[in-house]
Amino acid sequence: MTELVQQAAPPKVTGPWWRDAVIYQVYVRSFADGNGDGIGDLLGVRSRLRYLSDLGVDAIWLTPFFTSPMADFGYDVADYRDVDPIFGSLADAKALLDDAHRHGLRVIVDVVPNHTSDRHEWFVAALAAGPGSPERDRYIFREGRGARGELPPNDWESIFGGSAWTRLPDGQWYLHLFAPEQPDLNWEHPEVHAEFADILRFWLDLGVDGFRVDVAHGMIKAAGLPDVGHTDQVKMIGADVVPFFDQDGVHEIHRSWRRVLDSYEGERIGVAEAWAPSPQRLAAYVRPDELHQAFNFHFLSTPWDAAAFRDVITVSVETVSLVGAPSTWVLSNHDVKRHVTRYGDGELGLRRARAATLLMLALPGSAYLYQGEELGLPEVLDLPEEYLQDPQRLRDPDSGRDGCRVPLPWTATEEPPFGFAPPGIYESWLPVPTDWRELSVEAQLRDGASTLSLYRAALRIRREHPGLGDGAIAWLESPAGTLGFTRDGGFACLINMTAEWVEMERPFREAGLLLASADPVFSGDSIRLAPDSTTWWALENV
Repeated sequence: MTELVQQAAPPKVTGPWWRDAVIYQVYVRSFADGNGDGIGDLLGVRSRLRYLSDLGVDAIWLTPFFTSPMADFGYDVADYRDVDPIFGSLADAKALLDDAHRHGLRVIVDVVPNHTSDRHEWFVAALAAGPGSPERDRYIFREGRGARGELPPNDWESIFGGSAWTRLPDGQWYLHLFAPEQPDLNWEHPEVHAEFADILRFWLDLGVDGFRVDVAHGMIKAAGLPDVGHTDQVKMIGADVVPFFDQDGVHEIHRSWRRVLDSYEGERIGVAEAWAPSPQRLAAYVRPDELHQAFNFHFLSTPWDAAAFRDVITVSVETVSLVGAPSTWVLSNHDVKRHVTRYGDGELGLRRARAATLLMLALPGSAYLYQGEELGLPEVLDLPEEYLQDPQRLRDPDSGRDGCRVPLPWTATEEPPFGFAPPGIYESWLPVPTDWRELSVEAQLRDGASTLSLYRAALRIRREHPGLGDGAIAWLESPAGTLGFTRDGGFACLINMTAEWVEMERPFREAGLLLASADPVFSGDSIRLAPDSTTWWALENV
C-alpha cells in the first residue's frame, strides 16, 4: 500500500473549538424524563450531563423546547423567548446552561426562523386584522387564482404533503411549506429581521453557545412566487433548484446573524440545516462572514459503497476548503431513519454502523452524533398506530419520523421504559421496545465490546491523538471495496466495506492498532480486515 499525493484540505492548525467539535444532538422529548410525565424535559437533560461529559463530546445541541402547541413537536414556535411547560421553565433552561458549562459542555439551541406557529401572537393578529393589513405583511398572504380565487396562488407543495397553501374564510391564502399550523414568515419585512436579531440576543445573553438554524435555506422565496412546474416536489429538495429554497437572499440574513454572534465573547456559532442542490451551493452558507457549519446531508445519504463514500468525502472536504470552513459529518438525526436500520438492520446494520462511526470520527472537521446512536439503537418500525403522531406521515406512512424518536433506555430494569422516567413510571410518550434492555446504557457500560464502549474509546482517542480533528486527509491505494487514508500526525484509517475478509499490506511497517469496530487478523506483513469494519492505526516515524 503506497500513499498517493493527494491533499484534500489545508494543513491542520489549532483553531476555534467548533472546527473539530463532536456535538451530540439531544432530542429533548426522548432523552430523559425528569418529572415523571413520560416526556423528556430540561430537568432530565440536566440529570444526564455527567453521562454526556464521560462520553467525550464537546457540546450538545438541544431540539426546540420553546412554547409550542406541538403540531410539529416544537418546530412550531408560539413564543421564542420562553420554555414550554412540558419541558420546564426559563429557570430550568438557565440552570441547564450553567450545569453544562460546569461539565465542560457547550450548548447549542434550535432557532426556527422560516415559520412560526399559527398560535404565535403575530399570526393571531394577522388573522384578526384581515386582508391588506400591516399585520398580514409579516407572513406570506396572497389572493388565489381562478375566477373566484378558489385555486392556490401557485403549485408549491408542502414538505408534509398536499398544497403549501391554506385558504382562510376571508378568501386569502397563506403559505406554509410545512404543516398548516406553521405559516411561513415574510423575510422581506424589516420587523421580521429585527425580531429574530433580538431573539438571538435573548438566548446569547442567557448563555447559549450557538444556534442550529432550522430550514436555514428557506426564509427567502423567489420573486413573484413562480410555479415549480413539477409534482412530488419534496424529491427535488437538495437535488434541483426550487423557487422556495436556497435563494441567494438567505445569505444576507446569515451575514447579519454572524455579526450578532461575533459581537459576543466565547466563539458563539451558527449551524445551518441547509439543503442545497450542489456542494458548492452548500458551501456558500459557511463562507467566512456567514455561518460556521452546515450539515453534510450528502454524506448521511451515501449508500454503503466504498467508491461512493470516497467520492462524497473528497468533494465535501475540497468544497468547504475553498471557503476556509471545516467539513461537518453526520450519520443520523431526528428526521431520518437511524443508520443501523438504513445500513441493513440487525447484525449487518449494526456492524456497518460501527464501521461508519469510526470512519466519520476519523475524518477532518466536526462530527454530529444523534442520541442513542452510541447505543446502536435501530429504528423502531412496529410502533402501534395509536402512538404515531408525526405530521410528516401525511405525505406517506413510510416518511414518519416517530421510529427514530423513541425514548432512550438508560437502565437494565425488568420493564420499559428502562430508566427513561423516574422509578415507578412505566409510560412514555412513545413506547420503548422490550428488547432494548440489553441496549441500555447500564448494560453496555458493563460490556467492553459494546457499541457504547466503542464510542467512548473513539471519542477519547479523537480528543487525544494529534492526527485527528481538523486538518488534512491523504488517500491511500487499497483493494476494491475498501478505503484507506492518513492524517497528519501519524494516523491511518482503513475501512473494508465488503461482505468478505480482505487481505492487504499493513499501511506502514511500524503501525500499531489503535481501535477497531471489528478486530483484524495479523499475518506477517499483511493484515486481514473483517467484513464491514474500520480500523484506526497509530503510525510511528511518520
